[in-house]
Amino acid sequence: MKWLIRLLFILVAAFGLVIGALLLMPADKLGSILAEQVKAQTGRDLTLSGDVSLSFWPVLGMETGPVTFGNAPWAGPEPMLSAQSLSVGVDAAALLAGEMRIKRVIAEKPVLRLEVSDGRGNWVLGTHNTAPQSSSSDGASQTVESKPVTLDRLELSDARLIYIENGATSMDFLEVDLFASWPDATSPLDVQAQMPAPGGTVQVDMTIPDLPAFSSGAVTPLQVNLLAPGGEIGFDGRVNLAGEMDGKMTVTAKDTHKMLAAFGQAGVTVPKGLGRVAKVDGQMTYTREGRVSLREMVAQLDDNRLTGEADIVIADPPQVTARVSTRDLDLSQVVDDESNGGSGSSGTGSSDGWSKDPIDASALSLANASIRLQANSIAVPGMTLGKSDLTLSLDRSRAVLKMHPATLFSGQLNGQVVANNRNGFSVGGDLKATDIDLKEALVTLADIKRLSGTASGSLQFLGVGQSEDQIMRSLSGKGDIKVGKGVISGFDLDRLMGRGNGSGGTTVFNSLTASFTMANGDLQNDDLLMQLNNFRADGKGRVGIGARDIDYLFTPVALRANSGEGISVPVRIKGSWSDPSIKPDLTKVIEAAAEGKVKELEDDAKQKVLDKVGDELDTSITDSGQIEDALKNKLEDEAKKGLLKLFGGD
Repeated sequence: MKWLIRLLFILVAAFGLVIGALLLMPADKLGSILAEQVKAQTGRDLTLSGDVSLSFWPVLGMETGPVTFGNAPWAGPEPMLSAQSLSVGVDAAALLAGEMRIKRVIAEKPVLRLEVSDGRGNWVLGTHNTAPQSSSSDGASQTVESKPVTLDRLELSDARLIYIENGATSMDFLEVDLFASWPDATSPLDVQAQMPAPGGTVQVDMTIPDLPAFSSGAVTPLQVNLLAPGGEIGFDGRVNLAGEMDGKMTVTAKDTHKMLAAFGQAGVTVPKGLGRVAKVDGQMTYTREGRVSLREMVAQLDDNRLTGEADIVIADPPQVTARVSTRDLDLSQVVDDESNGGSGSSGTGSSDGWSKDPIDASALSLANASIRLQANSIAVPGMTLGKSDLTLSLDRSRAVLKMHPATLFSGQLNGQVVANNRNGFSVGGDLKATDIDLKEALVTLADIKRLSGTASGSLQFLGVGQSEDQIMRSLSGKGDIKVGKGVISGFDLDRLMGRGNGSGGTTVFNSLTASFTMANGDLQNDDLLMQLNNFRADGKGRVGIGARDIDYLFTPVALRANSGEGISVPVRIKGSWSDPSIKPDLTKVIEAAAEGKVKELEDDAKQKVLDKVGDELDTSITDSGQIEDALKNKLEDEAKKGLLKLFGGD
């Protein structure tokens, strides 16, 4: 027992002498010893500046001023870590056993560079010596690989985080606070970070259950949750060292405007119906080339639910290819007071003019895309499409909507509509329509309620302007229309032409055809032809699309009147669309009547002359051409009588 007590006393005394010697050792000498130990364990250079203070047991600790920690030999020349101050603590007992168990690393205003190249990460610590460390009995050299370095606590405050992938910087974040923990080789790596963002902060929680496998390049599980102003992003799946990911992703945006601003897209307006409040779920795959693939996607955008798949290339702007379907898509409020940025002093479709509110077309620049959409119905401002198959292409603020086909106004629409916001805003189209409900179309597009029927036709148009009013007043193009049996309400052609009681203020026609041109918001037509049972109607004039007025001459002709020669009563339609004046053109009627009366008088006088001449010549004359023949016959008869008397005849 005495020898045991003496032995313990000697050990304590020896340990005390060692500690005392270390405490009396100069700070720069302590720093050199620590740097040598770090170099031996990690293969990296550690440079310390300023005063160095130490603690010894149970944690071998160090606090220092400015510090740098070297990068991997294959990485860039900049250090992996630099900081204004650093506090490091190592488990002393584990260190004596040959293990590097870091209890704490606390850095102030550090710059941390994480680099990946060819599947290697510069954060993988430990020496991998190729020089022989020992020899076997047959003289073969063996490579000794150090045990993994573990980390109980990592704290970085006011940090700059840089992520470099294959030599290119893909992320660079400032003012980051980060906490990480990997207390054991079999424990998960937990990382929490937060950084300032417009409207608040972005917080990230990440867990890698098997860090050694991940560091070796194997595919390992990964859980990430990102909380940002306005929403959050969650991922549960797999990842490899190159950053490639595959798993379940959920994006929830309670305020998409705020969330986009937090990620550097301030000022971008999301139209109502396209996800001011949104939730997107899907199976996500991310590749090192920056391509995101979503499969089994379900997107709830405001009140709209869409399903399908999408591929996104992360770029500026993003490149999107998607195929989605839905039952009923409501986009009827994509243009409203908030998105237009005004109070809406003159709303769309008002009776006194088109809206003069500025059109916000900034959404056209959000991405370059090709999106195929199939829906049972699509409600857009002012109208609703039925079952439709559409393709939307976006390219540098220019959108092309192709219809193959779209159901509109109970008919089919094929062709395309273009919206271009590259250099001012313009809209145009090239459309072909079949079996369109004409009344429904005219009421919706122009508030015209007097014409109904089933129509087919074509339309090419172009409008330029920053408001609905400017676009309508600039319209140019051409088109044609063919209508089967239809009705014009507001006047009765039978009554107008003086035939019967009419049909109660309406005119029923068998067919209608017309072609037209447009320029400066005015539609000009000169060849309207309407066929009715007993009438034909021609039309020509101007329809002011921009001014919402009309000046049109409609000329019905009663085909069986006037002994089959026909009689016409022109009708002039003039005024605003909402309350046009429809009146017979009496000037034309009077001129026609006067011409008819003159002809009647001429014919009567001519008949009297023929009757008188016939009496004198004792013959029947019905035409002026017969007078000469009658005179010749009379003269011949008189000559014969004279000759007979001359030669003594009777």
